[in-house]
Amino acid sequence: MKKIEIAKQFLKQNIDLFRCPVCKESFINQVDNSIVCPNNHSLDISKKGTIQFINHKVNTEYDGNMLESRRRIMQAGFFDGILQKINELIDAGHKNIVDIGSGEGTPLKRLEDLRKNVDSAIGFDISKPGVNLSTSELSDQMFFCIADLANLPFNDQSIDIIMDLFSPSAYKEFNRIIAPKGHLIKIVPNSRYLFELRQKLYGNDSENSSYDNQKVVDLFMEHYPNAKKYDVKYTVELPKELTHDLMIMTPLHWGHNAKDLTQAEVESLTSITVDVSILDNQF
Repeated sequence: MKKIEIAKQFLKQNIDLFRCPVCKESFINQVDNSIVCPNNHSLDISKKGTIQFINHKVNTEYDGNMLESRRRIMQAGFFDGILQKINELIDAGHKNIVDIGSGEGTPLKRLEDLRKNVDSAIGFDISKPGVNLSTSELSDQMFFCIADLANLPFNDQSIDIIMDLFSPSAYKEFNRIIAPKGHLIKIVPNSRYLFELRQKLYGNDSENSSYDNQKVVDLFMEHYPNAKKYDVKYTVELPKELTHDLMIMTPLHWGHNAKDLTQAEVESLTSITVDVSILDNQF
């Protein structure tokens, strides 16, 4: 089935999740290759099976090479330990899931594989190349779109699970769209995240050789004082053919004082540490 047909089928079944970014009214119908609100605002479904809910120009640091590298790293299981823990936090049965800043789509796809594709799963990003790449492995229970974090295209209390994996947060919007008893799950990198790569790039430069995201955690807990925090840490074996992808997928090598690594130094990375906190608030 063509991507546009998969998207049309998804939207027909899940039109009640979406609202118009112009007038904030719920979309009421999917007609031909468009979705339409009561005020006759319509948005077209692209041939790749996506919708652009943003009507202004956006700038993104993600280029095609970075997205392809990120996909290969994700498909090698880099985030699988995180996704397994997230899956444990989500009740069985159908959920409406939104992945905030879904990038090239692999984390959401692998989570849905764990959950046997029982959900209505939506990923969105401001990066059109990322969203287009996401649709290369589309299932009939998944949909990807281009949207703005500050103006989410979802109806009030329509989303059961919000997954925020290293992306910025918009707590006012999250609170608006989350359903009763829903979960907001935010993943934050800890000090040892990508430690081996940081050491090679920055040595003992403490400003860049480790993360300190306590302010992010504190802000989340300020909004949701009853939230629970889970630390997840593991090491991923890194085949030689993926070491260059690791460099490309992260902006670490752009940082001030970053060392220009030789090919041999890059290939000497045989494993990499994943070290994160998972913050979970149930409403």
